[in-house]
Amino acid sequence: MALKLSTTVRNAQLDALETAIGTAPILRVYNGTAPASAGTALSGNTLLAEGTLPSDWLSAAASGAKSKAGTWTLTGQSGAGSGTAGTFYRIYASDGTTCHVQGTFGAGADMVPDNNNIADTQTVTISTYTITRGNA
Repeated sequence: MALKLSTTVRNAQLDALETAIGTAPILRVYNGTAPASAGTALSGNTLLAEGTLPSDWLSAAASGAKSKAGTWTLTGQSGAGSGTAGTFYRIYASDGTTCHVQGTFGAGADMVPDNNNIADTQTVTISTYTITRGNA
């Protein structure tokens, strides 16, 4: 039988995510093939944009889901290549080295930007981002 969790448990697990990663994490968008996991090193990926997320960067979990809180803006990296669409994102602790979350980036992906093409030094705003905890 598959594991089934109450909404209360799923919400608690999601709220623990923000606590574990901490305040002011760093969001980076990359191009190329995503590594196998958040703990796998990057390999030939191009950093397209990055920014520091708000101190309280996720809403309180409700109904087994947690969404972005506040405004998430990134800056396109100078020399990264104009018009290049990102393929995946990573969320790092504020130290910028410990990666905790990795997912798809772009239209119809885990994280959706206001513009799927990132130009040099362009400001990119994240339109939608929601994490849903399974096992309902």
